[in-house]
Amino acid sequence: MTKRPVQFQLNGSPVAVFTDEGQNLLDLLRRGVGDLSPKFGCGQGTCGSCTVLVDGEPRLSCLTLAETVEGQSVETTNGLANGPDLHALQEAFMENFAAQCGYCTPGMLMAAKALLDRTPRPSREQVIEAISGNICRCTGYEPIIDAIMAASGQPVRRAG
Repeated sequence: MTKRPVQFQLNGSPVAVFTDEGQNLLDLLRRGVGDLSPKFGCGQGTCGSCTVLVDGEPRLSCLTLAETVEGQSVETTNGLANGPDLHALQEAFMENFAAQCGYCTPGMLMAAKALLDRTPRPSREQVIEAISGNICRCTGYEPIIDAIMAASGQPVRRAG
């Protein structure tokens, strides 16, 4: 199998590695670089647990060829916190009980980050649309939506 060099920024740091021809970005991140935060869920692009940001846009890393990120910026949940200081989304997920098993959480966080980066105060409908490609089998989505709304500084609609 042919190896190809690929260089990109991962969470703000330069990375230069070799990738196998046809290797997906998820495999390169997990096995080649050691960033285990994107999860392998379905391997078919239907669950969203492997979502990362490539130049600020959400991408399913299981369907993205590693060689296509040459010269681009890749962000994973490992890059959200600033040392011990969690990102506002991470804080809001904890405060709103938005993670139960946690398997969908990295993909949800990255989809939410992409939304908040382009729309700092989204509507509830925009939040729902932004995470629509991410499947959660535990929370029923309401705590996740509430957490994203809270991270954007907006009121949280609580059942009561």
